[in-house]
Amino acid sequence: MVVYLVPAARGRFELYSEAPDAPDEAAPPSGRFRRWIHHANAQWHELVERAQRGGGGGRFARWRDRVVCTLAESIAEQRTLWALRNQTAATVRIPASLPADEAQRLMRAEFARARNHHLRWLGVDLLLLIVSGVLALVPGPNLIAYYFAFRVVGHLQSWRGARQGMDRIAWTVEPDPALTELASLVNEPREVRARRVAAIAERLNLPHLAAFFDRVAVPSG
Repeated sequence: MVVYLVPAARGRFELYSEAPDAPDEAAPPSGRFRRWIHHANAQWHELVERAQRGGGGGRFARWRDRVVCTLAESIAEQRTLWALRNQTAATVRIPASLPADEAQRLMRAEFARARNHHLRWLGVDLLLLIVSGVLALVPGPNLIAYYFAFRVVGHLQSWRGARQGMDRIAWTVEPDPALTELASLVNEPREVRARRVAAIAERLNLPHLAAFFDRVAVPSG
C-alpha cells in the first residue's frame, strides 16, 4: 500500500491514499448487534449513492441529499486509516524537500492524534446510536441511526488503522518531487493553483487528490 504525506499548510501535512470506498465488505458478522451494524452500514452507503445521483424530488429531498453528500465527503477522509488496519508493510511518499526522519516524526504524531480522536468519538457515536434507536418507531428509513452506525464502524476502523500505522507497520519512505511541487501551491488561491494541482494529481494517478487538497490546504486568498 502507498500513502502520501500531502502538504496542507506550512508545517502541516495530511495522510492520503486512494483507498476503497467501504470500510468492510466482508460477509455479515455473527451476533445480532453486529449484523444490525453491518446492515445499517450498507444502508448508509445506498443512501449516499442515491444522494449523489440526485434525481429531483421536493425541497426536503434536495436538502437531505446535500446533507448526506456533505457528511459522506467528511467521512471519506478516514479511508486511508481504514485501509491501513490490516497492513504490516507500506510505503509513504513525502515531499522531496522534507527529511525522512522529520516525515516519520510527523506521521507518528498524526497517528497518535488520530488514535485518540477516533477512540473518543467511537464512544460518543455509540451512545448516540443507541439513543437514535427510538426513531425506529417512525415510518421510513432511520437515517439518523444509519448515519451513526456508519460513524461507529468508521471510527472503530480508523482507530484500528491509526494503531496499526503507529506501532505495527514497517514503513518505507520515498521522496516524491510531485509532492514538493504541491507544497509550493499550498498558499496559492484555489483558482490560481487549480490547473497545476490537477496536473499533479494526474501525474500521480490519484483522481481524487485535487478535491482532497482543496479541502485541507489553506489558500492565501
